[in-house]
Amino acid sequence: MYSTDRGIEELEERRGDERVTLAWLAGRMREFVDLNPEFEVPVDRLTTWLARLEDDDE
Repeated sequence: MYSTDRGIEELEERRGDERVTLAWLAGRMREFVDLNPEFEVPVDRLTTWLARLEDDDE
C-alpha cells in the first residue's frame, strides 16, 4: 500500500457518500495549492489527468 492510499481510503470513508460538483472540487484544490504552493505541480498533473479522461459512457 502506498502512503497516499491511506489518505484516499480516509477520504472515501469520511466523505464517500457525499455528492460534490467538479466546481466545488476545483475550488478546494485551488485553496489547497494556495495554502501549500509546493504541491502546485502534482495538483496540476492530477487535475489535467482528470480533465482529459475519456468518458466511459460514450
